[in-house]
Amino acid sequence: MHFRRTLLAAAALAAVTISANAGTMIENANGYTLNAKGQLVQFKALAFDDHGRLLAVGSAKEVAARAKGFKRVDVQGKTVLPGLIDAHGHVFGLGEVATSADLYTPTSLQAAQASIAKFAAANPQRKWVIGKGWNQEIWKLGRFPTVAELDAVVGDRPAAMERIDGHAMWVNTKALEAAGITRDTKDPEGGKIERDAQGNATGILVDTAMDYVYKVLPKPTEAEARAMLDGAMGILSSVGLTSVHDAGIDVGSDRLFREYADQGKLSTRVYAMIGDVGADFDQLAKAGPLKSYAGDRYALSAVKLYSDGALGSRGAALIHPYSDAPHTKGLLFNSDAAIGAKIEKAMKAGYQVNVHAIGDAGNKQILDSFEKLGKQFPLPAKRHRIEHAQVVQPSDIPRFKQLSIVPSMQPTHATSDQNMAEQRVGAQRIKGAYAWHTFLQQGSRIACGSDFPIESPNPLQGIHAAVTRQDMQNVPAGGWYKEQAMTLTEAFRCFTLDAAWAAHQEQAIGSLEKGKWADFIVLDQDLFKVKDDQIGKINVLETWVGGKQVFRK
Repeated sequence: MHFRRTLLAAAALAAVTISANAGTMIENANGYTLNAKGQLVQFKALAFDDHGRLLAVGSAKEVAARAKGFKRVDVQGKTVLPGLIDAHGHVFGLGEVATSADLYTPTSLQAAQASIAKFAAANPQRKWVIGKGWNQEIWKLGRFPTVAELDAVVGDRPAAMERIDGHAMWVNTKALEAAGITRDTKDPEGGKIERDAQGNATGILVDTAMDYVYKVLPKPTEAEARAMLDGAMGILSSVGLTSVHDAGIDVGSDRLFREYADQGKLSTRVYAMIGDVGADFDQLAKAGPLKSYAGDRYALSAVKLYSDGALGSRGAALIHPYSDAPHTKGLLFNSDAAIGAKIEKAMKAGYQVNVHAIGDAGNKQILDSFEKLGKQFPLPAKRHRIEHAQVVQPSDIPRFKQLSIVPSMQPTHATSDQNMAEQRVGAQRIKGAYAWHTFLQQGSRIACGSDFPIESPNPLQGIHAAVTRQDMQNVPAGGWYKEQAMTLTEAFRCFTLDAAWAAHQEQAIGSLEKGKWADFIVLDQDLFKVKDDQIGKINVLETWVGGKQVFRK
């Protein structure tokens, strides 16, 4: 993946003249932003004060007249855009990728085994060998890898390799023993231990069955957690992300985010969601939702829940059996009553509720829960979300609009899944899958993200996928179900203003307008003039957050 190799008319103007030496003016810009109505407008300059707030955006003459004595920064005709926003990612997960065996890159089982063996040999001090990113579909195995195939390269200590979607784990014999998994161990609710004909575990744990391993995995040390956060911040700034929505954090992550925000080290804004409504929620929710902290650097006013698993591991819950595995419909993590109780607990505490749902049964379960609870808790004001909204039966799509539920979707999931999605769901159900155009046509506002580190965090690659319905190799020719593609302006909006809106932050970020934060990026090419198939190859030259440069190429 690219991010591993790199570590990876004008808006309103200020009405008064600013005193000397009170800020910065960016001039000679080829600028684009959205105005308050969501329309695309161009500008040549912008000015912001020393607190990082925008004072003027517009023509060179107008901005200069209101920024006398300001420091001048000439961007030499380069393209300037509002900072891009990823509405669904995992910050510490991104940082952890650099400290794990690389399974994103290998295109065969043998290459994956070699990568694991190399990592294990280079890290003899580690009690567990951890890896991330495998995908048996790319390996063209026609099956999951086995415990014996992992034992062959790591036999001296436990090894656990997460699938690319984070919803399945490949483990060796030592890991099964450490987790206490035997042929007598029962499948947990919402999970599955894959077994052979004799009932023995094959080394694949799906969804909640992974918890057996997570409970015995060593926790990252304080130093490791800081290294993860430092690494993630560097990657996010380098790809032009000035804000991300972290989909599921715990008490330790919250503490570090606040500390980094206090110290000015949170170079990408974080809108965090508390992971589930258990002990972490009970502790973090004592003071109620945190809407803004340290100048909008951090917020904690949402909760992340799960309905089902992922399509690739057949853990996504479907109404009818999988087309390529008629013996299974996937897995709902909770009964209707249990997920309803979780959503109600979060709503009662005043939080936005964002629920992972990929299969059509998972999406229906959550829509049903929202509809039922909507009679008690008004839905529109909180902008509750379904994360992924990936395979939705067509009759349920209008319910998102009717219930004021935000579809939070990831364009690169479609281009990554094109090699297996239709096999999983068949020719009819695919019509309600990755259905961006259908959602937009009915008036839904899509919040776009990547689900990094499952996909690259590069939002320009996300815009590329949204517009072309092609991967970074521009496959397939003509686009995959191209009728569901977005226009370029729609894709730009879902990674800026609508992503901000989905976090209740549209008054502070998401566009370059007077009074908002000076979050912007400088590109080496014009997003609105390059050919569609070149969008993902645009490079970020500079990233600014709150009027401070946090990245320069």
